[in-house]
Amino acid sequence: MSDVTIWHNPRCTKSRETLALLEGKGISPTVRKYLEDAPTEDEIRGALRALGLKAIDMMRPKEKEFKEAGLTRDSEEDLLIGAMVAMPKLIERPIVFRDGRARIGRPPETVLDLL
Repeated sequence: MSDVTIWHNPRCTKSRETLALLEGKGISPTVRKYLEDAPTEDEIRGALRALGLKAIDMMRPKEKEFKEAGLTRDSEEDLLIGAMVAMPKLIERPIVFRDGRARIGRPPETVLDLL
């Protein structure tokens, strides 16, 4: 099934677990190592629409870069989205996409309703 894509960080346990879960279900997703192939602003906005979330809910606010950039949970959407474009490390991981919908794999089983 190639209509599934995962924004993946191979160094992240949850990301590896989510990828293994998909593969265990016979799904060979398109794997995008988003730290190496950073999403554009349009792609991030599309991910937010697919997730049905606000930017802060797709971010890792405990990362030091979040604080160093002067961001807060109350920062404006455009500022948060710009930060994710500039620093993809701030994007929560993994994110699985299928048919215009998406889920963050925390816990990994969250993505199963996309299948």
